[in-house]
Parts: sequence; structure tokens; C-alpha cells
Amino acid sequence: MATVLTDTGTHDVPTPGGLLLTPDDTERVTGWTLKPEGMCQAELCVPLTQAMKHGDRIDAAAFWRHLGNPVASDRAGETWVLGTGPDQRNQALTGLQAPDFALPDLNGKMHRLSDYRGQKVFLTTWASW
Repeated sequence: MATVLTDTGTHDVPTPGGLLLTPDDTERVTGWTLKPEGMCQAELCVPLTQAMKHGDRIDAAAFWRHLGNPVASDRAGETWVLGTGPDQRNQALTGLQAPDFALPDLNGKMHRLSDYRGQKVFLTTWASW
């Protein structure tokens, strides 16, 4: 079992080693769907190389790197981070809109920044280091 962190959330997926995922798990984690022409998202399709295929599984880390996105994992391969690529990050920054995120308040109720779009919001952070 591995935990994968992405912009869309945290995903727990069974994997025999590395980040070899079933097509369904790959779609759930990355948003890309396996089709005969490769991995597709909307109208865009990217062919899979032989190195990205392992029987009926997809090396999601190799595919993510192939897209030009950063990938990181712990030594044991139990936790993975599929980061946002520079093109997506630059596009988000040019919009001058803060990326959406969710955090709990002191009572444990979750709040999303997008719930407050169009309103003035004061955000403050603190760290002990």
C-alpha cells in the first residue's frame, strides 16, 4: 500500500512496488485515463513508452516524469508526491488567484478557500521554526 499526494488530494493505493498502479488507480490519482492511444486527459493523449508499462500496470511515477512534472518519494516507497509541473504553476500564478486548499478550524470543521471567492479573506500563518 502506498499513499500518493497530489494537487487533488491524498490517495491510498495498493501497489506491488514502486508506483505501479492499475489503470483505474492511475486515473483516480492523476486524472489521466488509459486508452488505446495512451494516457488521455480530455482531448490530449500521451503515448506510453514500454518503460511505463509493467504488464497490466502503469508506472505512474515514470509517466508523471514524462509529462515534465516532479515526483518524490520516501526511501521505502510508501509515500509519493506527484507535483505540479512548471507550466501549470506558472499559469496559476499569472491568474493572480490563490490556489484552492482546505484546512480545519479549531473545531475540526473543514474550510476551503474557494468557498470564500469574491469575499475579502485574511490569511495568516505561523511556524515555530
